[in-house]
Amino acid sequence: MQHPSEAAPGRQGAPLERVPLPAYARAMSAPRLEPRLARLFAAVVLGRWAEVERLRRAAPPGEPDRAWREVLLQAHVFAGFPRVVEAYGVLARCGGLGTPGADEVLAEPDQPERGRALFERIYGERAEAIRADLAAGHPDFAAFIEGHAYGRILARPGLDPARRELLAVAALAALGQERQLASHARGARRCGASSEDVHAALEAAADLIAPERLEAARRVLAKFAE
Repeated sequence: MQHPSEAAPGRQGAPLERVPLPAYARAMSAPRLEPRLARLFAAVVLGRWAEVERLRRAAPPGEPDRAWREVLLQAHVFAGFPRVVEAYGVLARCGGLGTPGADEVLAEPDQPERGRALFERIYGERAEAIRADLAAGHPDFAAFIEGHAYGRILARPGLDPARRELLAVAALAALGQERQLASHARGARRCGASSEDVHAALEAAADLIAPERLEAARRVLAKFAE
């Protein structure tokens, strides 16, 4: 999900607006992301299967839980379906992810209205320009982003929007997608994460990321997460 308008030169000093979170997010704990979840997300996106297995075998009592399952559901937005299928196979061989509760199985179609609301929460005053950039590639692609990626996945209950944005930070840093990383670092802040939370999401997976990508990501966060 490339959003160059959000990372346009000269915008890094703009004040970050804080947008109210939905009710289910307000009811959850603070948006600090558990380091192991950021690390798991980056490992799945990169296809680092030995690390995925290590994390599963080291899971603390009570985990894997719903947060783990939400991490895997979200991963296909950043890694694609084939890699997530492989991740499920790796995890199944070392204990699995537990059984989803009835409230986790939403069986819903894409949610464009819910997606539009979250999209605007994340991108603030730049949302319309970014939406236009996406539609310029193909109008259906823009609809996929809002209805599926944002509406059906990133707006799911189970993880609040701030923690989902922090997962995006870890993944986009690992993938070397600097412009999108800038967008989602700012999105994490708009959804309530602190600058420290954003940097911590990156550092949780730092040793999994190629050194040149890691340094580039740190430079991006220095500009866009403050």
